Amino acid sequence: MKKKLAFLVTFLVLTTICYAQQSTSFGNWGWLLGEWIGEGSGKPGQGGGTFSFSYDLDKNIIIRKSHSVYPAVGNKPEIIHDDLMIVYPDANDKTTKAIYFDNEGHVINYTVLLTDKLITLTSLPSPNAPIFRLTYELLDQEAVNTKFEMSRDGVKFMTYVEGKSKKTK
Repeated sequence: MKKKLAFLVTFLVLTTICYAQQSTSFGNWGWLLGEWIGEGSGKPGQGGGTFSFSYDLDKNIIIRKSHSVYPAVGNKPEIIHDDLMIVYPDANDKTTKAIYFDNEGHVINYTVLLTDKLITLTSLPSPNAPIFRLTYELLDQEAVNTKFEMSRDGVKFMTYVEGKSKKTK
């Protein structure tokens, strides 16, 4: 009986350790990791900001933090936008997903499509909400174009904000 119990405990411990140490691969995200500074324009106006992508939790997730400032223009006040996004592998369907939060109270769930030079995040449909698409395009090793778009039908997208950024670290 003791041998069976010892075997069972050993099996459970080894299974847990092996499962916990599974390596997560984020494939084509490497070029986007780091700190970036950029300028862009769109519905909020001309603005600038910073964003960063970094691994966290032993490279099991990627964290994006972003800070943008759109200066006051005429009677429009300055707009400061901060957000946080967590990119993670979905164990159920083996895809990469992301969840986004910002200082305006928005929460957006994204699916992720990766190619060599594009990372496209598209929001999941939600009742009475537009579909969002966030695209990072690698221009060269130190520059990306970022585009944030919205759509009512998921087919025709209009650009809300777009800008180029340079890698600083």
